[in-house]
Order: sequence, then structure tokens, then C-alpha cells
Amino acid sequence: MKENEIKLGTGISNIYFGFTMDQVKDIMGEPEEIEESDDDDEFEHKAFNYWEKGYSFFFDREDDYRLSCIQTENDEAQLFSTNVIQKSTKELKELLQKNNLVDYETEKLETGEIRWSFEQEMLDLYFEEDKLIAINFGVFINDDLEVQWPSEGQEK
Repeated sequence: MKENEIKLGTGISNIYFGFTMDQVKDIMGEPEEIEESDDDDEFEHKAFNYWEKGYSFFFDREDDYRLSCIQTENDEAQLFSTNVIQKSTKELKELLQKNNLVDYETEKLETGEIRWSFEQEMLDLYFEEDKLIAINFGVFINDDLEVQWPSEGQEK
């Protein structure tokens, strides 16, 4: 897998959903910031923030603090082998349609950003002034709400 290539439901580059915090540190190094969720957050989690590299990795307590979600603002981030950060909504719509991603909900956030949510694919795209600024994607969950850990990167 190429560096910064997002594989939906699986991970990015050589970092896979289901990794432990140590496994992520082994690849990324020490995070610049470790955030703990607030008590009133719906999901208790820890986030490793790598601001310079443009990545945040989220570990849910419910999943024994295994990697379950990634957010990136890295300009090199690729979806379907295409650099997508800073692409327009029109360009993104075309790319997603080509890859059969057509079912999403649009929401305007209080911050003024527009979010496209692809529930099936566990993918959120954030736009500001018609340009993609961030991608948030997570491990797949089936209809029974069971986490579908990818087979890559799993301890055998």
C-alpha cells in the first residue's frame, strides 16, 4: 500500500484499524499531543495528534484502545489513488461516483464547514469554501453493529 493511501475500512499506508497505541507509535513516533475524551463524550477515547504530519489517530476504550478511526488533513492523502485534499466538491463527487460512492448526507456545521457523511463506508469529508480540508474514516461496522476489524495488521 502506498504511503498516505487511504483504504476505507482498513486504514492508511501501513497503519491498520485494530492496531494498538504502541503499534501506531512504532510507525509514527511519539504523538505531538495525546488527547483524552471528556467525560461527557459519547465514546471514551484517546487521540494521538501528529499536527505536523496532519494526522490524528483515535483509539476507543470500548475496543480496548485499538485504532478505530483516523482523521487526516495531510496534502498527500490519497483516496482511490488520487490526492484529494484541496480538491473541489465537483472533483470529489466525480471521483466518488466513479468508485460507486453516491449515497451520502450533507450537513452544514456550526463552524461553517460542509460535511459529507457516507454512513456505509464510515467516511466523513469536510469542505471549506468548496475545497476538501479533512477526511475522517473509521473501521467498518456491520448491520449488527459489530466492528469489522480488517485482516491486515492483526495479531495472528
